[in-house]
Amino acid sequence: MPDWSYHTIFKPILHRLSSYKSREFIHRGMSLVASVPFGSHFINFLGRHESSPALSQQLDGITFANPVGLSGKIDPLLTGTKAFTHLGFGLLEIGPITLAQKDSAHSPSVDTENQSIEFPSEQGSIGLQATVNKLKSVKTTQPIFLRLAGTDREVEKLILTLDPYADGFIIDNKEESLIHLTSKPIYCAISSEQELEESIFELHSGFSGILVCFDENKVDDYISKIKNIKHCGYSKTIITSGGITEPQHALDVIEAGANLVLLAGDYVFSGPGLTKRINEAMLSKEELPTEQQKGWRAYWLFGLFICIGGLLALLFSVTWIILPYDEAFLGVKKIEIFQFNKRIMLFMAHDRMTLAGTMISGGIIYMNLAKHGIRHGMKWAKQATDAAAILGFLGIFSFIGFGYFDWLHLLFWLVLLPFYMRGFFSTRGISGTPTSNNRRNHRIWKRSVWGQFLFVILGFSFILGGIVISLYGVTSVFVPTDLLYICMSPEQLQSFNDRLIPVIAHDRAGFGSALLSVGLLVLMLSLWGFHQGNKWMWWTYLVGGLPAFITAISIHIAIGYTTFIHLLPAYFAILLYTGGLVTTYSFFHKGNEE
Repeated sequence: MPDWSYHTIFKPILHRLSSYKSREFIHRGMSLVASVPFGSHFINFLGRHESSPALSQQLDGITFANPVGLSGKIDPLLTGTKAFTHLGFGLLEIGPITLAQKDSAHSPSVDTENQSIEFPSEQGSIGLQATVNKLKSVKTTQPIFLRLAGTDREVEKLILTLDPYADGFIIDNKEESLIHLTSKPIYCAISSEQELEESIFELHSGFSGILVCFDENKVDDYISKIKNIKHCGYSKTIITSGGITEPQHALDVIEAGANLVLLAGDYVFSGPGLTKRINEAMLSKEELPTEQQKGWRAYWLFGLFICIGGLLALLFSVTWIILPYDEAFLGVKKIEIFQFNKRIMLFMAHDRMTLAGTMISGGIIYMNLAKHGIRHGMKWAKQATDAAAILGFLGIFSFIGFGYFDWLHLLFWLVLLPFYMRGFFSTRGISGTPTSNNRRNHRIWKRSVWGQFLFVILGFSFILGGIVISLYGVTSVFVPTDLLYICMSPEQLQSFNDRLIPVIAHDRAGFGSALLSVGLLVLMLSLWGFHQGNKWMWWTYLVGGLPAFITAISIHIAIGYTTFIHLLPAYFAILLYTGGLVTTYSFFHKGNEE
């Protein structure tokens, strides 16, 4: 559940429910998605949670992909564990775990106005055996830290039973004899400022480190005390829990000396994208390689030739409309079609011009992905390009649904293929992940979440439209408003020339295929490329969208095909497009916040 859906749809609804109901609804729903075949891939597709190797670190014999984890306070009943393993965390805390099942007397108290959550002093627990069963069913590469609660004797039994399933343990008990029960690291939880001050004098305790539970209203005080501990020579692992409401907080805590940070109640208000935003902010502070990715120019030329092809198609659509090889297939001249029914030619011009505009828009997006994404080693940009390009190549088979195979399309396909293949094979090792200037939950960021939502809906709309148009192109060809505009039935067209409908179907399927491919580009650009300060993204939307919208609207006006219901999807898309541009302008043009 990425920020663009969480803040716009789910959060306003869920906050009307009780804290327990909203938590369980969202956790069970996400885990259900994660459990179905390809569910984890779908989650990754929507949220794109990946960590750069530059953020990886090893502590106490454990490798963490990144330093951001999730506190067990968020999911005490473990209903969302399967989902959280796919949301980009470097580690997961589970618990507190008790020997017997324990129901919490109170639910978390949510203060929406002040954006804070007060968790009950004694959280519920599903008990030891249910926890073991859950851990057996969860497959993850992330380190799992188990938070244990109870008397020394109870904690001892918990450690012995859970040792095979844990990468580390967190306990409230100060009894150091417990550390001899396992070879796994054990961290001592500190829940008050007084305990934190006392830990300064226990620098050489047998624990692997400490877990500092932040009071969200006193984060700055805790940061100063962590600095003091480090200054006194404490070299063991420091983990913090809570108090991280925006990426800058995580940067400050880590700079103060913390090794790992666990998100708690702040995660609920900031949104599930907080982990990703923190990782991207940390990565922006790293010195990364600046070498250009080989093969990006081949991808750029691939996009350029698609633009050129679109411009040629645009030229043909406003001049000849029907080309000589079309006439050869039909067995009639275009003047004869004009004389039979002028609107048939205008209708074909309408299909071919909208195809041309879509091709130009797609080419522009491909070129920008190559220059600003693939060139800098961005894996997401290559994957977006590959997915849309392969779908576009496969679309050629939809052209023959009614028996008309356009050799010019095949020639165009053969021209593009070498450039695409060169780019594809030259960039196979690409693995870069994005960085971001975003540090704060400011108004510009909140507004951009709505803009991202609009662009995502726009991409989905294009995909749906492309599928529908392609299906019409290989089945009934015409929608009712088409026949009203032409003023003829398919039977009348068939009686005039039995090859006319196959040519129209070919145009329709070709446009549907192109729209589907471009829709996939827009969707992946919107899902994966939203990073503060990327001006090229905003200009890609602006310049890339204009050819498709201008040609689509202008040709309908020019030929008099202005039926409201027919143009309603285009009007809807323009509203999404304009709203997205307005709400994301400041976000994409905002530079470094430091």
